[in-house]
Amino acid sequence: MAGRRRGRGSNAQQQQAPQRQRGGPRRAQKEPASFAKSTGCESEVPHEKLTIAQARRGTPAHRPVRVYADGIFDLFHSGHARALMQAKNVFPNTHLIVGVCSDELTHKFKGYTVMTEDERYDALTHCRYVDEVVRDAPWTLNTEFLKKHKIDFVAHDDIPYTSAGSEDVYKHIKEAGMFVATQRTEGISTSDLITRIVRDYDIYVRRNLQRGYTARELNVGFINDKKYRLQNQVDKMKETVRTVEEKSKHFVYRVEEKSQDLIHKWEEKSREFIGNFLELFGPDGAWHAIQERSGRMLQALSPYSSPRGSPSSSPTRRRSVSPDSASASISNSSSPSSLSPPSSPSSPSSHKKRTRASRKAASTYN
Repeated sequence: MAGRRRGRGSNAQQQQAPQRQRGGPRRAQKEPASFAKSTGCESEVPHEKLTIAQARRGTPAHRPVRVYADGIFDLFHSGHARALMQAKNVFPNTHLIVGVCSDELTHKFKGYTVMTEDERYDALTHCRYVDEVVRDAPWTLNTEFLKKHKIDFVAHDDIPYTSAGSEDVYKHIKEAGMFVATQRTEGISTSDLITRIVRDYDIYVRRNLQRGYTARELNVGFINDKKYRLQNQVDKMKETVRTVEEKSKHFVYRVEEKSQDLIHKWEEKSREFIGNFLELFGPDGAWHAIQERSGRMLQALSPYSSPRGSPSSSPTRRRSVSPDSASASISNSSSPSSLSPPSSPSSPSSHKKRTRASRKAASTYN
């Protein structure tokens, strides 16, 4: 209960703890695996032999199942990591020990390695599934080695491993009931990686020459060095030409796109212009309506421009004088009533004007 109370600290303490972690150096998710001691396992817990059934049911925390997996682990890759993951998870409580063979044994029984033994040892310590690394592991396991490291089970793929004059170096382990099988990852292995490099040797040599390695470091002769460098220059020129072609294609495409847009806009504007022109100057257009209106206005404002024969267009709208009306007008003018003085006095000039008018009427009648 006391431990739980301490774990349930106040909110301020819980907020300060992450801040201290952020401020301090970041730690990895898992510390690198330790190397096995030369004297073997020094656990004080007595090592009792376990069966597979007991190991699968689970063991106490202070008594993990000690599983051993060995190999060369050259060019450490995902296939290696998956095999170790299976060995780590084969039982609920597992302590995984990984044995790595030395360069001497590997070169003797299998072949030359790309990585040195120290590089391979160090690569295994940084695998998250590994708890302990045994350096200079034996090629074939014996009883003394198993007792020294208190190994309960050995994990490896079930394919017979023929080496060192034996049809299967794990045969005696299988017979003792200490073998647990793992599955290989298809499509990835150290031999596959080396095959890829050998197959594409020229590509990788040219790649490293471009990165600054010398021909001597790559063990390349003078002629091959010049050949590879010439090929690199040719590839650069091809890449430049390809880049220019792509840019020119892009430029031509943009020009075509712009020209099509301009043509489309020109067509729209031309249609609009023609429509406006026809709307304005067509037979039913506004221009004719304006002309008609202006003609009417001019006709109303300037009546003398119309022909004399049209009676409606004469300014005074002269009436044709018939003989009866002319005689009536003469008689009226000569009658005493017509010669009677007007109601209002008139000037001599107005009297003369009336006399002239009566004379003109008589002359027209004659």
